[in-house]
Amino acid sequence: MKKTGGELIVEALKANGVKRLSCVPGESFLAVLDALRDSDIDVLVCRQEGGAAMMADCWGRLTGEPGICMVTRGPGATNASAGLHIAKQDSIPMILFIGQVQREAREREAFQEVEFRRAFTEFAKWVGEIDDAARIPEFVTRAFAVATSGRPGPVVLTLPEDMLRDEVEAPRARHYANVEAHPGRRQIDDFYLRLLKAERPMVILGGTRWDADAVADFQSFAERFQLPVGCSFRRQMLFDHLHPSYAGDVGIGINPALAKEIKESDLLILLGSRMSEMPSSSYTLIDIPYPQQSLVHIYPDASELGRIYRPDLAICAAPADFVAALADLEAPAKPLWAERTARLHQTYLAWSKPPLSGPGAVHMGPIMEWLEANTGPETIFTNGAGNYATWVHRFHRFRRFNTQAAPTSGSMGYGLPAAVAAKRLFPEREVICFAGDGCFLMHGQEFATAIRYGLPIIAVVVNNGIYGTIRMHQEREYPGRVSSTDLTNPDFAALARAYGGHGETVETTADFALAFERARASGKPAIIEIKLDPEAITPTRTLTQIREKS
Repeated sequence: MKKTGGELIVEALKANGVKRLSCVPGESFLAVLDALRDSDIDVLVCRQEGGAAMMADCWGRLTGEPGICMVTRGPGATNASAGLHIAKQDSIPMILFIGQVQREAREREAFQEVEFRRAFTEFAKWVGEIDDAARIPEFVTRAFAVATSGRPGPVVLTLPEDMLRDEVEAPRARHYANVEAHPGRRQIDDFYLRLLKAERPMVILGGTRWDADAVADFQSFAERFQLPVGCSFRRQMLFDHLHPSYAGDVGIGINPALAKEIKESDLLILLGSRMSEMPSSSYTLIDIPYPQQSLVHIYPDASELGRIYRPDLAICAAPADFVAALADLEAPAKPLWAERTARLHQTYLAWSKPPLSGPGAVHMGPIMEWLEANTGPETIFTNGAGNYATWVHRFHRFRRFNTQAAPTSGSMGYGLPAAVAAKRLFPEREVICFAGDGCFLMHGQEFATAIRYGLPIIAVVVNNGIYGTIRMHQEREYPGRVSSTDLTNPDFAALARAYGGHGETVETTADFALAFERARASGKPAIIEIKLDPEAITPTRTLTQIREKS
């Protein structure tokens, strides 16, 4: 039976388990949109392609299966490149389908034409174009395999408009094959002996390819061995922060005491983490290429093992497979490092207690304390980039897997579309987006998407009227010479109401609790604007202090 290319795309998506996708419609893939009308795939129509791609990234981040996004050619695809870059640096499985110019018009710089195999190679693991509709099952199945294998990442498939209208006979699509690398028995024995000989071991968890069972099983292993465990930048959801083994996050603004312990460890275990620039404190925590510590690096992609740090033991395996192999290892009766682990956890608890005062009438410390006491462990926190995010990363204590969606690439604008995607995926769970005023307005239009689909997210917009991180660096490098970092903002609470949502404005610390409860009770997508004094640039330092120290 002949089917159109558009029908074959949808059939291949369903065969590979796709339940939802995000898109901004375009005339270049009308045949796919028509086929989607007759399917049960949940289509989330967005307002800008960057937000749509970030939603797909969030789905890939929270499920481990490729998030799917569809956009049109030219400006639509280049808008989506922001989401592609996040997925690439964050190792998130994602597939971006791009409607392309008709085949006969290629290489003429046709309307909105871009040669994506040249333009997007740096953004994706693979960029392909489907010229023959009969090969759609082959290309789509390969896209899923590439996106999920080894180090996960985004794939781009371009779809010529006329190809999608072709009627052809093609084999029925099948689900892609999962590719796994398992640790060998000899490697596990080597790891075990290194651990037993260590006096100051340290584990740093990170990356993707985790699931709830792997997280729980590793937590049990760490508990049996009383190992100190840190989480890489914006991967805090990989370990319960109140567990006695938790030592803190290894990211921007790391606790100096934790950094010292990592540098002085005699066995460093990187599990799932690439240990890139941010978690390595700009490559200063670990010597390159030969670390002073004995290094065990477990990662699912062989090309990353030894790429930056030369490990003493390299194990090519996904976190879940490595953790499963640890189940039968016998812990020592009283590990040499047990007291150190307990001390590190107490140091983390002290480090993660927020300051209760600061410049201005609104203090973020008490607000974070209130959120900790009044949100459940299953609450999902999302954010983009900016100094405001420090309040979440340092002072929120993550307890469960799949409760964090934030870009390790430091991309602004991510929090709001990620919150929309997370709420669509988990409608029964509370979803809170943290954003700065600059960050929110990069993809704040996706608040309209939350309204349309009835997704009652709560966006906490920390408004200090500046691009805060850049101003902080500016005052440090060029004190007193402010340039290009001041902002003029709308009334965010009124903006929420204009969209049809709930809006609140917080001008004193005491305003926040009731404002949040009203937002929660409204049952609508909500924006809570916190008017923060720009002097409160970090939890512990003011802009004036940074300027004067410089």
